Amino acid sequence: MFVTFEGLDGSGKSTQAELLRAALEAEGREVVLARDPGGTELGEKIRGLLLGGGEITPWAEAALFAAARAELVERVIEPALQRDADVVCDRYVDSSLAYQGIARGLGVERVLELNLQAIRALLPDRTILLLLDPDVSVQRAGETDRIEREGGDFRRRVDAAYRDLAEMFPRRILTADGTQPAEQLSMLIRGQLRDLS
Repeated sequence: MFVTFEGLDGSGKSTQAELLRAALEAEGREVVLARDPGGTELGEKIRGLLLGGGEITPWAEAALFAAARAELVERVIEPALQRDADVVCDRYVDSSLAYQGIARGLGVERVLELNLQAIRALLPDRTILLLLDPDVSVQRAGETDRIEREGGDFRRRVDAAYRDLAEMFPRRILTADGTQPAEQLSMLIRGQLRDLS
């Protein structure tokens, strides 16, 4: 199965991705844990540009994310799925739909079209969206990178964008309360994914 985690920084995505990896491996499964952007040599360089660099125009930002994602699919995700491994990814295409498509106003359809080409239409089986109040998000994560330093108004637009995406794609995107204790949330997520196992 191919599962992605989405949400604001500080929502617990990385923690939940790691807990899911551990739970699946405990069942004797091969699991590949990835992060987007990143996970490949090129992807990590693009990540540095995107998160640590200066100002980037919205379409250039969207294109860089799509480029890193194309490399991740080609070199990591597809090969893992072809050998019947599970893939758990910390962020993926829904990040671009939320951040660039909706919050930056480029349009969900246009950003989705760009990304579907880059990822060769490889969408996750399920996306777990961890919901967290934007003010709690900044308390947990701080303003850790170029995008998060854009402030509260942008963070609120991204939160609203993620919630809109969950309504647009209800079969694929499952929502969960990011304020729950990590282990309890992990068990709930495993229950939601049981039908994919």
